[in-house]
Amino acid sequence: MSIELIVLDVDGTLTDGKILYSQSGEEMKAFDVKDGLGIASWVRMGRSAAIITGRKSAIVERRARELGIEYCFQGVSRKLDKLREIMEDMGISAQSVAVIGDDWNDYAMLACAGISFAPSDAASVVRESVSVPLRSAGGDGAVREMIDYLIEREGLEEEMRRLWLPA
Repeated sequence: MSIELIVLDVDGTLTDGKILYSQSGEEMKAFDVKDGLGIASWVRMGRSAAIITGRKSAIVERRARELGIEYCFQGVSRKLDKLREIMEDMGISAQSVAVIGDDWNDYAMLACAGISFAPSDAASVVRESVSVPLRSAGGDGAVREMIDYLIEREGLEEEMRRLWLPA
């Protein structure tokens, strides 16, 4: 069964997990552009992406919009419940879902997915439980590594090339 939806945690997965505050108290996060290109490409190929995160941040909402991420849920304490809502909305089973996460609050969601991933710096209990432990760290290409893995696994290399190479 093919993967139709990728589900992304934010802190420790799309970012390095650090939370920075400016002098005025504004929160800042750094995102990897290669992760972004991978996500945007996944979406342009007609597949779906979701963010399910425990924290709330306007920065995350902005990044989701920039990348064309259809589902963006923040402040979620029970991530698996939110994932099930998305699957029901899309009419897909867990076998069509890939999830990446890095800590205990992602554990149930990772266990539910058809295929699961964890960055190299994820909590050890999470890394030991996923289908594919990644070489890249959170915020440093882990999401891109996951997407590249899925593109190869799903046989989408030619479709990816067509997105970016001139006709």
